[in-house]
Amino acid sequence: MGGLIRLVIFGFLALSVVYVVVSIYSRSVRREKLEESWDADHPDGGDEEARRAYIEDGMRAYETGLRRKLIVLVYIVPAVAAAVTIYMVN
Repeated sequence: MGGLIRLVIFGFLALSVVYVVVSIYSRSVRREKLEESWDADHPDGGDEEARRAYIEDGMRAYETGLRRKLIVLVYIVPAVAAAVTIYMVN
């Protein structure tokens, strides 16, 4: 029983680290795409304040979007896989 508790605790900690890393990476990729989109639409650079507002609006849309919510699957998929494996072995 102690081994199972340790597995759950350390598994949760490891998955939390993976979740944070994937979240940061996903945000940075989205921000980079927004910056590239702005640069493609405004080859001369455009107004810096308008660029910042465009990127912030895009990031707000990202925060409420589906992709950000799907990152929670980092917790669900390994837990379900482990549960199915334990069930099948026993």
